[in-house]
Amino acid sequence: MIELIKHGTTFDFMGKRKYVLTFSLIITLLSLYGIFYKMNYGVDFRGGAEIQTKFSKEIHLDTLRESLERGGFKGTSVQTIGEASDNEVLIKVQATEGQLNKITDDLTKALHTSFADNSAEIRKVDIVGPKAGSELRLSAVKAMFWAILSIMVYMAIRFDFRYAPGVMTSLLHDIIIVAGILALTGSEFSLHTVAALLSIIGYSVNDTVIVYDRIREHEVHGDQTKSLRQHINDAVNDTLSRTILTSFATLLVAASMYFFGGAALKDFFLAMSIGIIFGTYSSVYVAASTTLFVDDLMKNSKKSNASQVTA
Repeated sequence: MIELIKHGTTFDFMGKRKYVLTFSLIITLLSLYGIFYKMNYGVDFRGGAEIQTKFSKEIHLDTLRESLERGGFKGTSVQTIGEASDNEVLIKVQATEGQLNKITDDLTKALHTSFADNSAEIRKVDIVGPKAGSELRLSAVKAMFWAILSIMVYMAIRFDFRYAPGVMTSLLHDIIIVAGILALTGSEFSLHTVAALLSIIGYSVNDTVIVYDRIREHEVHGDQTKSLRQHINDAVNDTLSRTILTSFATLLVAASMYFFGGAALKDFFLAMSIGIIFGTYSSVYVAASTTLFVDDLMKNSKKSNASQVTA
């Protein structure tokens, strides 16, 4: 394997954890503010109409978006369905409960007017009420919660109880920051975003498992006189080249899809790109630092119990 960082490096990652965790705390608080006050929910979560339309000729999505925006439709999202030659498009439009039927009619009229030379046939209309959107939003949160809980249980069994809280903390950290940045940048939060967040959970935990596995290897087979903090530093230094190469390659693909994959994929790959950056960072500074914190708590608890027994 190519080594960007030569073997035997001794960067003191844990020595800087207080400063880095302060940064994490600040950006997490900003992200929570964005989630609660700035989140731009899509039709799936907020309610609106989904209209499947077939055009007689090729239709450019950018032209369609511009036409809908000029027509005054808010929160619109368009994507192709099936093969490009089918000329079928799924249009999503946000609307309040009392306007759902009206906005569907208005959109149909607008399509027939704006694209008179490219007749639009309405194939299917699905209406998502605000209540259904709210329930779907709750289901998305539950899906992420159960994913994180299952991973935490696995890590406790696979490694040690000390490691489980670190995984949970780092995954929550990644999800909150990604969702918060999307909210603060005005990106739409849709089912595609939920899929991206679940993908980020998988990516982040994979990176964390590799670091944890090397930490345990150092603890079991390494110098027994070293502290857990030293073992963590050694493990992170050992996996540094692999982490940089893997993260860079994955980020390169995600960023390329963001810039060249089309508007329908932008929000998904924006979330993925942010998640790769913070997932890599959290595997070291959030997950490993939490494990170190839990280990210190357990040691202090044992000392306290031992002093009480002696007394």
